[in-house]
Amino acid sequence: MTVPGVLTVTVRIGAAPADVFPYFVNPALMIRWIGEWADLHPEPGGRFALDFSKTPVRGEYVEVEPPRRVVFTWGVAGHDSLPPGSTTVEVVLTADGSDTVVELFHHDLPVGERDRHLEGWTTMLGRLVPLLRFAGPESTAAS
Repeated sequence: MTVPGVLTVTVRIGAAPADVFPYFVNPALMIRWIGEWADLHPEPGGRFALDFSKTPVRGEYVEVEPPRRVVFTWGVAGHDSLPPGSTTVEVVLTADGSDTVVELFHHDLPVGERDRHLEGWTTMLGRLVPLLRFAGPESTAAS
């Protein structure tokens, strides 16, 4: 059974969309905020594979529009109620002054998965805030 509506999580990050976007398409950057391993091929039809907390998430990229939007399918290998590619995650990055508003929309989640994913996405996106606060040009400039 699918929950009517869409799970939505929003976070504000003190960085430009061009600085935030790579964290959704670059494996080395993605595992800094979610997961222990990632195999990402950010192009339509490309692989989206992420392991975190012993959970093998599998899907594929649907749309990749740097630096403002990325869409990928999401599901768990070996999980009957949430099989690989069975749900869709859309991430929209909107500039707001020198910040970026990150809106994550998770479509088609089964009822039993909604609360867990809301908590998970809220926690994981929250990890991006301090990463990008210190990853900007000011903090990477040579002293």
